[in-house]
Amino acid sequence: MALLKYEEIAESLRTRIAAGEFDGETLPSGRDLAEQWSVSRATAVKAMDVLRNDGLVEARQGAGFVVAETPVARPAGARRAGSTRVTGGMPFLRVGEPDWAVPPAHVAAALGLDPGVEALRRVRVLQLPDGSPHSYVQAWFPPDVAELSPRLAQSAPIAEGTTRYVRRQTGRFPVEGVDVTSVRLATEQEVTNLALLEPTAVAVVLHTAYDQEQCPLVCEEGVTPGVLYEHVETYVM
Repeated sequence: MALLKYEEIAESLRTRIAAGEFDGETLPSGRDLAEQWSVSRATAVKAMDVLRNDGLVEARQGAGFVVAETPVARPAGARRAGSTRVTGGMPFLRVGEPDWAVPPAHVAAALGLDPGVEALRRVRVLQLPDGSPHSYVQAWFPPDVAELSPRLAQSAPIAEGTTRYVRRQTGRFPVEGVDVTSVRLATEQEVTNLALLEPTAVAVVLHTAYDQEQCPLVCEEGVTPGVLYEHVETYVM
């Protein structure tokens, strides 16, 4: 499906941001973008709104838009169509370096991997406004995705977001997500990364994203202390 003009502009800017073109500099104004792309200013502004909603850029009073200094990420799950990284997004810290490891059995099953097959793991801790931990998230990428997406193995944030990066590298994108929520006690590793005083009840969200062919793209396991976890859903009755 062809991109709409504002989406095309946003994708072009994402690529330039990822390449470091605007580090320390202001992005083109809506007027400049409108002239460069021969579109209305409203279309150019809509493109910038897309980037702002994804947490890529932020407005500076009197200076226009600049690349966001603090990357944001979302907790595992709840990736409904139309949602953005800013919606529910939080600052985060990368934990260690991405590495290849054998995932737990339940993650391997979600990814459709045979026992003993390694996947690429990226770990992050999402933070509350005061800098304290909110949730501990391990993202596991199957070999057929990770091997075609080399930046997943780097610790630096992926400015355009992993979903768009993977789509650009592989042509695959999520069309369905499955979230499974359970409750258990925190492991020792989770106690450490969540700065808990002792093992306590945590909510665990296992999120698996599937592509157009119903093949898994990623499995994320997000762990949040029970006192911080809340799930609210509105539905028609």
